[in-house]
Amino acid sequence: MNRIVQRYRCLRCGTTFSDSQPLAGIRTEAGESARAIGMLCEGMGIRAVSRLTGLDKKTVLRILESAGAQCAAILDEKVRNVRTEEVQADEIHTFVGCKAANTTADDMERGDFFTYLAISRQSKLIISSLVAKRNGENTDAFLSDLKRRMDGEFQLTTDGSHFYCKGGVRRVFGNSIDYATEIKYFGTPVAYANRRLLGIKRLPRIGSPDMSVATTCHCERTNLSVRTFTRRFTRCTIGYSKKLENLRHAVALLVAHFNFCRIHSAHGMTPARAAGITDHTWKLEELLTATI
Repeated sequence: MNRIVQRYRCLRCGTTFSDSQPLAGIRTEAGESARAIGMLCEGMGIRAVSRLTGLDKKTVLRILESAGAQCAAILDEKVRNVRTEEVQADEIHTFVGCKAANTTADDMERGDFFTYLAISRQSKLIISSLVAKRNGENTDAFLSDLKRRMDGEFQLTTDGSHFYCKGGVRRVFGNSIDYATEIKYFGTPVAYANRRLLGIKRLPRIGSPDMSVATTCHCERTNLSVRTFTRRFTRCTIGYSKKLENLRHAVALLVAHFNFCRIHSAHGMTPARAAGITDHTWKLEELLTATI
């Protein structure tokens, strides 16, 4: 018996159906689904959300999957023709199922994974994201997606990964942008102390980039928000993803919520509003019911 969503039976043909819900395949009451998604966007794990909402863990996962698919479609539709002067790109590490040492290098579903992020320095908008293994093919795919979403010339700054600076950026963008890299050098970690920053080296790679603003610090700060507000990225816990698809759904949900719903302290607006994509701050319910 469904005690949450009203069900009906057609008197003519006997077919049963439920009240319409904003998330495809989810019969849980819309407000309860939104509450669960809000908790996920604030860094809570699946089990914690299940305990606080009373929903079964499988139900919370189904809500994540449906909301993640919805958010991925919204991002693909809305984040287009972005105009900004400076873009920064970086990757954030996590693992799926097990660490790389416990699987093989050709395992495409488990082991080390990286979430590529490209952000606008001015609006803080996450323009493009990709969850994949870090290699040349996936880096090119990420850069190609970034190129499709941009409108006009801009300056790109990345770290010194050879997947970017040994041809990746030039293969995708040619000479159409200004491109620079920032490489940070750290000392050997000692006991429980953080690694000491020894130096920074910035190099122009393509065109005539403004080296005074060539940095990845703003993208690295966004990486911190990802780790803070997505349980699956929290280090040294059991909250890591067990399935690759669920990690991708969680990232899509985080990026959409970050862009459209979360007020950024840098300018007091959501990144999407600062970038001119929308004219207001979205409520969580609007994110779930937005038409594509």
